[in-house]
Amino acid sequence: MLRIENLSAWYGEAQVLRDAGLHVRRGEVVTLVGRNGAGKSTLLRCVMGLHAGWRGTVELSGSEIGKLSADRRARLGLGWVPDDRGSYATLTVTENLTLPPTVGPDPWSLERVYEAFPALYERRGSAATTLSGGEQQMLALARVLRMGARMLLCDEPTEGLSPLLVQQVGDLLHEAKRHGVTVLLVEQNLRFATSVADRHYLLAEGRVAAAMENSEVRSRERELLSYLGI
Repeated sequence: MLRIENLSAWYGEAQVLRDAGLHVRRGEVVTLVGRNGAGKSTLLRCVMGLHAGWRGTVELSGSEIGKLSADRRARLGLGWVPDDRGSYATLTVTENLTLPPTVGPDPWSLERVYEAFPALYERRGSAATTLSGGEQQMLALARVLRMGARMLLCDEPTEGLSPLLVQQVGDLLHEAKRHGVTVLLVEQNLRFATSVADRHYLLAEGRVAAAMENSEVRSRERELLSYLGI
């Protein structure tokens, strides 16, 4: 569903990605792991069209999208889930879900969202600021599905969450995958990554240093945790 080739990116004179390449098959959950500053979030921003200083090839479902604006990419089914979750703080859950337009090719109905995420239905009249961290992450995921995303770009969804809420985020990603959604996920928590993902890419100094199946990550867990400084 997504193919990236020879992706390089800069912030001013500083190069943060160097000829990175990866692919994500339809219906997969794939993680990007690496140390802070390895270029993981920048790669997601390039895919979404939110970073200007880059070059390379980005294809979605076989079509080159590198010259398209972020809103055009959203209309093709890309959904952006930022690390700050991006909720409208004073609006209710239902208002957060219904205010953004449905732009993608397969928007979820409000009923479908509430069926998949019953906890949001229970809090539908509550302001976003009153939600727990896990509920806010649930709302961020549900919002882009409601808008019509077929593929989610998730940046550090477990950052700052307790172990219980991390487990809830994992359940959300499994639920999204069960509904046919594809996910490219930036994640520092290696154990969480292996619990939700099909495959993993290790970024080191802006390059894709390794592509690994879950079994390889588990067999190299101690080595990788040491490398990541966790």
